[in-house]
Amino acid sequence: MRKKIITSAFSNLYTDQRIEKVCRTLYENGYQLELIGNDWNGAENMERPYPFSRIHLISKSLKTAYFEFNWKLYQQLKKKADQHTILHANDIDALLPNYLIAKKLNIPLVFDSHEIFSEMPAIQGKMSQKLWRSLEKKIVPQIKLMITASESYAKWFQKKYGVHPVVVQNAQRKLDFEMQIPDNNPKIFLYQGAINPFRGIDKAILAMHHLDGVILKIAGDGPRKKEYEDLVIKENLEQKVQFLGKLKPDDLRNITLTADAGMSIEENGGDSYLYSLPNKVLDCIQCRVPLVLSDLPEMRNIKNQFDIGEIIKDHQPENIAQAVKKVLSKGRTGYLEELEKASEFLCWENEEIKLLKVFEKASE
Repeated sequence: MRKKIITSAFSNLYTDQRIEKVCRTLYENGYQLELIGNDWNGAENMERPYPFSRIHLISKSLKTAYFEFNWKLYQQLKKKADQHTILHANDIDALLPNYLIAKKLNIPLVFDSHEIFSEMPAIQGKMSQKLWRSLEKKIVPQIKLMITASESYAKWFQKKYGVHPVVVQNAQRKLDFEMQIPDNNPKIFLYQGAINPFRGIDKAILAMHHLDGVILKIAGDGPRKKEYEDLVIKENLEQKVQFLGKLKPDDLRNITLTADAGMSIEENGGDSYLYSLPNKVLDCIQCRVPLVLSDLPEMRNIKNQFDIGEIIKDHQPENIAQAVKKVLSKGRTGYLEELEKASEFLCWENEEIKLLKVFEKASE
């Protein structure tokens, strides 16, 4: 009988593809699994083959929501965890209660750091950054079982805290690609993901002045959406830029499959962005969509292995447009062979093998 795993995250769970893939893999491999999230930013209906719950938060600000969630999560873990449990904390904002209960019961804890939380752009220079850094400094060096989402993240944690995370990239499951590549007019240049600062979205919008016969589709939601919608109006680009809103994973996949080029042009907004391997890169690869990429370590590394797109010279709108033109002139079929190779290598089926080894170690 495999041990029970309690997975927890400060997330409403609905669009978190990494957590969904991890939980499904563990569940399908015989673990009794329970997932705990929260209802911050809504609690859309969803179906999963394993039990899940969302902690109700009454806080009005994110700052107090973190405290409330951690306190309530601690109470839940205290009730649910026993000697046959593995605790699985996702990111630093769910780590403290998991760490305290694991220590109290002397049970294994697996920490999955999706990013370098303490170095995220949204908290740069704020009091909250000091808080997360101090928590990270106190707990992470004591973590025995840790996974993270990129090789660069793993090196950062190793250098900073002496830990050795296992890299489990947030790749998609293999997609059997048999569709006819669409002949779009206008061509579709796609951004997918959160509409946050340092994602290069505003620069991509301005790049549309230099692109004819192309439409920029922005799939997602986030704090900068209104600002970027206003920018589109100010620049008279309403005919060239579309906001699609937040989409269910399956609907997003269908949109991605129709795109002529994807984009992942994150800026260096701190170590968390500098060393990231964004989900959208791996999503586009599985959908056989070439990419316009930033010259950041993880994206450069993929481009060096597989010719799956073009790297921008810098974030000047005309240079972004130049890279888009290059991708569009070569076309999806021009990149298809390399995208096929990359999709075989960068897939969840390869990543979940590493994930399962970590939980097998936790079960010993």
